[in-house]
Amino acid sequence: MDWHPHAPPLRGSLPPEGAVSPGGGPAVKACPHAPPLRGSLPPEGAVSPGGGPAVKRRPRGFTLIELLVAIAVMAMLALLSWRSIDGMSRTQNITQERSDGLLRLQSAVGQWIADLDAVLDTGEVTPVDFNGQTLRLTRRDSAESGLDSRGVRVVAWALLPSASGGQWTRWQSGPLLQRDELARAWQRAADWGRGAGSSPASTNNLGADSALAIIAVDQWQIFYHRGETWGNPLSSVGTEGAEPGAAPASGMPNGVRLQLTLSGGQGLSGTLLRDWVRPTLEAGR
Repeated sequence: MDWHPHAPPLRGSLPPEGAVSPGGGPAVKACPHAPPLRGSLPPEGAVSPGGGPAVKRRPRGFTLIELLVAIAVMAMLALLSWRSIDGMSRTQNITQERSDGLLRLQSAVGQWIADLDAVLDTGEVTPVDFNGQTLRLTRRDSAESGLDSRGVRVVAWALLPSASGGQWTRWQSGPLLQRDELARAWQRAADWGRGAGSSPASTNNLGADSALAIIAVDQWQIFYHRGETWGNPLSSVGTEGAEPGAAPASGMPNGVRLQLTLSGGQGLSGTLLRDWVRPTLEAGR
């Protein structure tokens, strides 16, 4: 059989010398033993280096172990995040509780000082009286002005029991304009301090009486300043050298010291001391 110069080469044969590629350049001889290009599929009938048929690789995914490890890591991160958020929430609640307790305590002490600053000696009862359990005083009405006076009020402070412990409580009467009203209100304050007071709904003329539990305390104490020392309000210490005609031990003291032992179950705890000095006290006395 004669060879034709323009006949196409046989499949798999090398191009003849001087052959031209379809693009116009010299034809490149392909090596029959050259490895296939990276990423291309092996030709049909290809043999693996081990001698068996070549296996086509499929895209590789996650194994079950890898998924379990990833899930475990995500669970640990979620747990740590939850504990961190829970700690922040607890800290915020404690801070808010202490802030509320401090505001209540400041309001209570402020009201205590305001009551003592407004003490009025009526000449009928002792301006400030402490019987070891209840402190009673007579004071001007908070709405009193220079041109209008609604009368005086009887105010009492005491430590009363409650379901959650002792509560430092303030009681006040309505405005009083007559002597008999003042005497009855003074007695109601003493009865209330002993826990024997009648409720406003069960007694006539008590509609204006009110009581408010302010803060939880375990114990409270009162000291009077008379002469040169602080002493028990029920004693006569500090008045031994008093001049004739001076105020008796049961009269208006030069100062009052308040000592509160706060309950430990709230945001604030410990002992609080607050001194009050009579505004009209003269220097050197």
